[in-house]
Amino acid sequence: MTASARRIRVVNPNSNENVTRGLDDALAPLRFANGPEIVCSTLVEGPIGIETQADVESVVMPLRRLVQADNSSDAFVIACYSDPGLHVCRESTTRPVFGIAECGVLTALARADRFGVIAISPRSIARHKRYLRQMGLTDRLAGERPLEISVAETAGGEQTLRRMVDVGRQLRDQDGAEAVVMGCAGMARHRGPLEDALGIPVIEPTQAAVTMAVGAIQFSRA
Repeated sequence: MTASARRIRVVNPNSNENVTRGLDDALAPLRFANGPEIVCSTLVEGPIGIETQADVESVVMPLRRLVQADNSSDAFVIACYSDPGLHVCRESTTRPVFGIAECGVLTALARADRFGVIAISPRSIARHKRYLRQMGLTDRLAGERPLEISVAETAGGEQTLRRMVDVGRQLRDQDGAEAVVMGCAGMARHRGPLEDALGIPVIEPTQAAVTMAVGAIQFSRA
């Protein structure tokens, strides 16, 4: 199989098509001649937004079934910052499966000593911090602050961006973050303007995960 025939499947585990379209647009720069096809899809069984632990757990087995049944993709990206089902999906296939939270944080660590995270809500923060403890990276977290909006609202326009800039400045100026990770896939379309406003690296985690997936399959044995 040639590199041009290879495919990366990016799965939005919530059922909000606006989020999926935003991801598809944000990944456009990673589509290049002779590179892998990048296909974004929506998990129709998922909730409209993954905002609670119950939401996370509800999509684990549907994601596993999707990955297990897909014999045409060469890599998978789970496009939710909680990385739902990451390990059970990896268990179900020999192909690489990437979680955007894991990849986003690892990318931030390559750009800065300490990073901050923009969360959608206060209850997301406890879940994210549990994950960082599992990764052994809490010492590198400068802080995490919420937008206090819904997943659906993150894909919105100027009002959402203004709130993200405010929170990003707090992470930079008050918490000492040297890079910022966007803690929800729905924020994808705001990465460029947010980085321009903050003047420090802003990591869009789905872009980070797909970049790793591209590298994994471009350099794997054909």
